[in-house]
Amino acid sequence: MICLFFLMMEIAGGRSIPDFKGQFYMAFHIIPVNKLSAKALKWVIEEFISRNGTDYGAVEASPATSFQQVKSKLKDGSAVLVFDDETETTNIFMADDPILKKLDT
Repeated sequence: MICLFFLMMEIAGGRSIPDFKGQFYMAFHIIPVNKLSAKALKWVIEEFISRNGTDYGAVEASPATSFQQVKSKLKDGSAVLVFDDETETTNIFMADDPILKKLDT
Protein backbone atom coordinates (compact mmCIF):
# COMPACT_ATOMS: atom_id res chain seq x y z
CA MET A 1 0.00 0.00 0.00
CA ILE A 2 2.92 2.33 0.67
CA CYS A 3 4.12 1.71 -2.87
CA LEU A 4 0.72 2.77 -4.22
CA PHE A 5 0.81 5.97 -2.16
CA PHE A 6 4.19 6.96 -3.58
CA LEU A 7 3.14 5.99 -7.09
CA MET A 8 0.06 8.21 -6.89
CA MET A 9 2.16 11.06 -5.50
CA GLU A 10 4.44 10.88 -8.53
CA ILE A 11 1.92 10.53 -11.33
CA ALA A 12 1.79 13.74 -13.28
CA GLY A 13 -0.81 12.57 -15.75
CA GLY A 14 -2.15 9.63 -17.61
CA ARG A 15 -4.62 8.77 -20.26
CA SER A 16 -8.11 7.62 -19.40
CA ILE A 17 -9.34 4.72 -21.41
CA PRO A 18 -12.77 5.70 -22.74
CA ASP A 19 -15.90 3.80 -21.85
CA PHE A 20 -16.41 0.41 -23.48
CA LYS A 21 -18.94 0.96 -26.26
CA GLY A 22 -20.98 3.27 -24.02
CA GLN A 23 -22.04 0.42 -21.73
CA PHE A 24 -20.03 1.35 -18.66
CA TYR A 25 -17.13 3.56 -17.72
CA MET A 26 -13.89 1.92 -16.69
CA ALA A 27 -11.58 4.31 -14.91
CA PHE A 28 -8.27 3.00 -16.18
CA HIS A 29 -5.32 5.23 -16.88
CA ILE A 30 -2.23 4.38 -18.85
CA ILE A 31 0.61 5.89 -16.87
CA PRO A 32 3.68 6.99 -18.86
CA VAL A 33 6.67 5.34 -17.18
CA ASN A 34 8.75 8.47 -17.71
CA LYS A 35 6.43 10.22 -15.21
CA LEU A 36 7.66 7.94 -12.39
CA SER A 37 10.87 8.22 -10.45
CA ALA A 38 13.29 5.32 -10.74
CA LYS A 39 12.33 4.30 -7.20
CA ALA A 40 8.58 4.24 -7.91
CA LEU A 41 9.09 2.32 -11.15
CA LYS A 42 11.24 -0.21 -9.30
CA TRP A 43 8.50 -0.72 -6.68
CA VAL A 44 5.81 -1.20 -9.32
CA ILE A 45 7.86 -3.73 -11.28
CA GLU A 46 8.89 -5.66 -8.16
CA GLU A 47 5.28 -5.83 -6.96
CA PHE A 48 4.13 -7.00 -10.41
CA ILE A 49 6.80 -9.71 -10.58
CA SER A 50 6.00 -10.97 -7.07
CA ARG A 51 2.30 -11.12 -7.91
CA ASN A 52 2.94 -13.21 -11.01
CA GLY A 53 4.20 -16.20 -9.02
CA THR A 54 7.04 -18.45 -10.03
CA ASP A 55 5.73 -20.61 -12.88
CA TYR A 56 7.82 -19.51 -15.84
CA GLY A 57 7.41 -22.64 -17.95
CA ALA A 58 10.32 -24.87 -18.91
CA VAL A 59 12.95 -22.33 -17.88
CA GLU A 60 12.59 -20.34 -14.67
CA ALA A 61 13.88 -16.77 -14.75
CA SER A 62 15.54 -15.20 -11.74
CA PRO A 63 13.81 -12.21 -10.14
CA ALA A 64 16.62 -9.97 -11.44
CA THR A 65 16.14 -11.26 -14.98
CA SER A 66 12.37 -10.88 -14.76
CA PHE A 67 12.82 -7.33 -13.43
CA GLN A 68 15.07 -6.35 -16.33
CA GLN A 69 12.72 -7.93 -18.90
CA VAL A 70 9.68 -6.07 -17.55
CA LYS A 71 11.58 -2.79 -17.23
CA SER A 72 12.86 -3.07 -20.81
CA LYS A 73 9.36 -3.73 -22.14
CA LEU A 74 7.98 -0.71 -20.26
CA LYS A 75 10.82 1.54 -21.47
CA ASP A 76 10.51 0.50 -25.13
CA GLY A 77 6.71 0.78 -25.10
CA SER A 78 5.92 -2.88 -25.75
CA ALA A 79 4.30 -2.96 -22.28
CA VAL A 80 2.27 -0.31 -20.48
CA LEU A 81 1.57 0.55 -16.86
CA VAL A 82 -2.15 0.76 -16.11
CA PHE A 83 -3.78 2.24 -13.00
CA ASP A 84 -7.35 1.30 -12.05
CA ASP A 85 -9.13 4.08 -10.13
CA GLU A 86 -11.78 1.75 -8.75
CA THR A 87 -9.44 -0.79 -7.15
CA GLU A 88 -6.52 1.63 -6.77
CA THR A 89 -4.16 -0.96 -8.20
CA THR A 90 -1.55 -1.00 -10.91
CA ASN A 91 -0.95 -3.63 -13.50
CA ILE A 92 1.32 -4.11 -16.48
CA PHE A 93 -0.07 -5.18 -19.83
CA MET A 94 1.56 -5.84 -23.16
CA ALA A 95 0.78 -2.80 -25.32
CA ASP A 96 -0.94 -4.99 -27.90
CA ASP A 97 -3.06 -6.86 -25.33
CA PRO A 98 -6.57 -7.44 -26.72
CA ILE A 99 -8.07 -6.19 -23.45
CA LEU A 100 -6.52 -2.76 -23.96
CA LYS A 101 -7.55 -2.73 -27.60
CA LYS A 102 -11.19 -3.46 -26.69
CA LEU A 103 -11.21 -0.76 -24.05
CA ASP A 104 -9.69 1.77 -26.44
CA THR A 105 -12.44 1.47 -29.08
